[in-house]
Amino acid sequence: MLLKALDAVVWDGLETGSPTEPVEDVRRALRLLVTTGAAATEEDTYPLYSLVARDGCEPPSAAAVALPFVIALAADPVVRVKARCELVDVLAAMRAPGLNGEDWSGAWALLADPEPAIRRAGMALAVGTERLLARWRVETDPAVRLPLLLALASEAAAGRAGEQADEVRAVLAHTLDTDDPVLWVAAVHASAELDRDLPLRHMDRLIEVLSDLALRPRFEEVWYTPNADGPWTREALVWSAAALFEHDPEAELAFVVTLIETARRSTDTALCREALDVAWQLLTRRGSVEGALLPLAGGLLTDPDVAVRQRAANILAVLGPPAAPYADRLAELLDDDEADGHLDGAVREIARWALTRIDDPRALPGLIEQLRAQAEERGGGCVLSDPRRPEIAEVLIPLRAHADVLLPAMLETIRQGGAQAGAARIFLHVLEAWGGDALPAALPELLPLLPDTRTSVTVLKMLAAMGPVAASAEPALRTCRVLDHPSGHTLVAWTAARIGDDRQGALSVLGEAVMTEGGQGLGLLSALGEFGRDAAPYADKVRAVMENSVHWSRLDAALTLWEITGQVEPTLRVLEESVLPIADGGEHFWLFGHALRALIRMGEISPAIRTALLTVRQSDRRLSVEWGYSRILQDKELRGLVEEALGCASAGVPADDVRRGL
Repeated sequence: MLLKALDAVVWDGLETGSPTEPVEDVRRALRLLVTTGAAATEEDTYPLYSLVARDGCEPPSAAAVALPFVIALAADPVVRVKARCELVDVLAAMRAPGLNGEDWSGAWALLADPEPAIRRAGMALAVGTERLLARWRVETDPAVRLPLLLALASEAAAGRAGEQADEVRAVLAHTLDTDDPVLWVAAVHASAELDRDLPLRHMDRLIEVLSDLALRPRFEEVWYTPNADGPWTREALVWSAAALFEHDPEAELAFVVTLIETARRSTDTALCREALDVAWQLLTRRGSVEGALLPLAGGLLTDPDVAVRQRAANILAVLGPPAAPYADRLAELLDDDEADGHLDGAVREIARWALTRIDDPRALPGLIEQLRAQAEERGGGCVLSDPRRPEIAEVLIPLRAHADVLLPAMLETIRQGGAQAGAARIFLHVLEAWGGDALPAALPELLPLLPDTRTSVTVLKMLAAMGPVAASAEPALRTCRVLDHPSGHTLVAWTAARIGDDRQGALSVLGEAVMTEGGQGLGLLSALGEFGRDAAPYADKVRAVMENSVHWSRLDAALTLWEITGQVEPTLRVLEESVLPIADGGEHFWLFGHALRALIRMGEISPAIRTALLTVRQSDRRLSVEWGYSRILQDKELRGLVEEALGCASAGVPADDVRRGL
């Protein structure tokens, strides 16, 4: 009968949800499902999504014609349950005001289908509070009652319950007295939509139920939601339970910490891992959680479970110097080759990183070899928000004080790999950041890299930083290859003047670049500032660059203008542009850091900047939009700069004295 009715439909003139798919495809997809019957699969239903629905929009004209057939197939007990569930999802995607006038009664009947999976899927059809309550009164299957409860609460929270709102509240209150602990947890989740403080009153029992190992399988037996594939595990519910306390940061932290401590005492490693992952996310969001997580992570370094040890080591690594009391335990993990397959790196790698963060010399032997191996790995992507190994430069740049120990292995890597090796190029950037007396020792390894455009710019900057010490590099400059751009050629000429101890020549090269190109490429404008008052003839051009550029270039020009004029205005006003918005929730943190460094060099801040920095100091949010550990490290770096800027200004150091002491 269904096939005969389908073949009688006239589809001409109707449109599908996709401009590239003809309406004949609707008939073909439905006919396949009807004719295959019991052999129909989930995959057979997939074409219907784009044919008879438009995500978030009114459905196409073919939807009204297809609707009774989709309903009939979803209700057909001959069709496999998984395919029927998928068809109910298609119906949910079709729900839109444009189809309200159609006959949906067959879809509402799915709430009473003999198959529990179909009854659950039917809740996604926006059937309304009245029908959900009717189902609740007769439903006996716990795996259906639980999602029903959640659906009822969502209706009430969205203001759709109308006259049934009181009855929904009564259902929730009654379920909070249930003897079924898992259904009780669902009642807490559901009730929180109407009373966000309710979970606070039930935190202890919530932790007790989630920590009960005997109940762990029960969650997967009954905790379903209409739009999720498969049941929720207890571990997944740790996240949703923690989210119940988001409005109260102290309670959220207390919930997670207590859950970890409880899991540790009962050796419930699965729960401990998951709660540590939630703790990690809290750590990336708020600095105030650090004090509570430090001793917790320190105590977990000796846990027998590798996943727990690895997570604990990651927490200590990002906390840095405060983790020093646990240095001995971290050192004991330097031979721990185990790794959690869900996270990046091995325990020993994270432990070594943690030791570098607290400046423990036990991290140094083998560090370069470890980082070189990391750089040479292929594949093995990771989730950026998860705990993971740090970028190589982020490990090494803070270790400038240990250059004498680390430099030989770094130079050997550069010598062996040259411009071809990823590790060698990374080590070059580290050397550039180190600067000073770390550079001359690298001179023999740098010169062979000048002919390669992948490394030449970095090498040129390093040679220029060395000055006359690198005079022997002058013949090699003739082999240098840079991109055919004025700033590249200027960089070569400037480097030649610097290593030739030709101060006036170097100034002339930079001045010409500023006058013709603005000097913004490759950081040449900033380099002009080191000449101080001698660069005064170019002040007007620098001021013009400042006034006609934005972001990084504007800040560079503003700082350079101060360096060559000694006048804090208009530089200070430009720096305010990158500082003040952060106090109001702005997120241009790289510019903020650049401005802070400039303020520290100037040794002077305006009243508006001081007020903004005091506000930022009090904020608990991470000063970063990065992911994972980078978010924490950037926050710590910026907060350190905030303190330095406030302290430098408080000391009342005259701006000119600061500049002369650079």
